[in-house]
Amino acid sequence: QVQLVESGGGLVQAGGSLRLSCAASGRTFSNYAMGWFRQAPAKEREFVAGISRTDGNTDYSDSVKDRFTISRDNAKNTVYLQMNNLKPEDTAVYYCAAVRTSSQYAYRGRSSYEYWGQGTQVTVSS
Repeated sequence: QVQLVESGGGLVQAGGSLRLSCAASGRTFSNYAMGWFRQAPAKEREFVAGISRTDGNTDYSDSVKDRFTISRDNAKNTVYLQMNNLKPEDTAVYYCAAVRTSSQYAYRGRSSYEYWGQGTQVTVSS
């Protein structure tokens, strides 16, 4: 089992930037594909970005492509989400997720992931 702890959320004005971090513990981090999801009030949890285990494959939702960047540092057991040009519609609780895999896929599906963090709030004011 792997434990995930997100950090870096907060309040930012539209057009600003934040970097979220997700620290993993418990197992070999490089065995896990990682992802970021978000959930706004009264909405379903949605995919934001995913990254493969070791070869850097990434995938993004259309709504964040060209504004957000997912990355990971396997030596630090951490995955990041750099968010630039934030918009009020990016306001949500952001969740980190992990799935143990032998592939080099960057998974999009919520059901693909096995482990979830507790989430960190991101609020973008207009």
